[in-house]
Amino acid sequence: MTEVTATAPLYLSIENLWKAFGEFLALRDISLDIHDGEFVCFLGPSGCGKTTLLRAIAGLDLQTKGTIMQAGRDISNLPPSERDFGIVFQSYALFPNLTIEKNIAFGLENTGRSKSEIAVRVAELLDLVGLPEQDKKYPAQLSGGQQQRIALARAIATNPGLLLLDEPLSALDAKVRVHLRHEIKELQRILGVTTVMVTHDQEEALSMADRIVVMNHGVIEQVGTPTEIYRDPATLFVADFIGEMNQISAQAGAKETVVVGGAEMKCRSHQFSSGSAIVAAIRPDDVIPHGNGARSPGAKDIIETPENAFEVLIDEMEFLGSYWRCRLRNERFGEQELIADFSVNAARRLALQANDTMMIELPKSRLMAFEQAGG
Repeated sequence: MTEVTATAPLYLSIENLWKAFGEFLALRDISLDIHDGEFVCFLGPSGCGKTTLLRAIAGLDLQTKGTIMQAGRDISNLPPSERDFGIVFQSYALFPNLTIEKNIAFGLENTGRSKSEIAVRVAELLDLVGLPEQDKKYPAQLSGGQQQRIALARAIATNPGLLLLDEPLSALDAKVRVHLRHEIKELQRILGVTTVMVTHDQEEALSMADRIVVMNHGVIEQVGTPTEIYRDPATLFVADFIGEMNQISAQAGAKETVVVGGAEMKCRSHQFSSGSAIVAAIRPDDVIPHGNGARSPGAKDIIETPENAFEVLIDEMEFLGSYWRCRLRNERFGEQELIADFSVNAARRLALQANDTMMIELPKSRLMAFEQAGG
């Protein structure tokens, strides 16, 4: 959590929330605290419960049991109209027969404001989302990205305490999506509004959120900052879902060792009993290249051979712009390949080529041990 949100007062508190659809449990014992002004992403695969949780917060699907507190007020059983939030859907949900200014003004007309006050507010919002000249147009005359900005302006028109975003960027093409996510984050920072966004896009969550809530099968797997989620995944599911991850069949050794293909390797501390079947995991970008020797070219002789260094065969190299993705083989991995991402500069410096051998290092601090899936 950022320093600002860590010291901010609690704004939204969810305790022991359950949601059942007949015999199916969509949410199981969810508890979560969100701070004032925080940007939180609910992240997970389809069917994990993230949208159901958002709809429970909005009152669109009441929970089976559990409580939701917003700014100290129990909203658990209130209808949506009595809750303080604005919401933006994936489908924009703009009125096609109304002009842009009337779409934005729709939620303001029952607030007791005069027509002139509403007009001023609409102009402010159009300027805020960067579309000041579009007031007389209709939604069909705007691009998808522009329509989503109008949907966002409408959602914040009444200055809600909570902004809910239900996969707002998933219907847009990749380039517009990247541009708009930065705009939404900047707008949220300017307004200081507490925001909850549902997404299945890991990059979106990592780039926008103060904290990420990773969900799977109706439960929360981990809550943390983007850095914590990426660098210190709590479970094998989180490790695999966020970014790329090598998963290597292994056995637990002592407290800080794993055994891979009969060879002992140093790793992060774990609590598995010696000899138990586990998964050793490391991200492709954490694999360190050492060329044809155990040390990088130019390294001084006083530097000892690093731990977890061994020779591999470069089976395949794939150019991905800023880095090369290499598929590596070693007898200790059996038929399984190890994927490593090396920068273009490193690949050039070490003259890496397919079918050559090289030395790599799996640093102890980045090699993790997890319980096997389903274990």
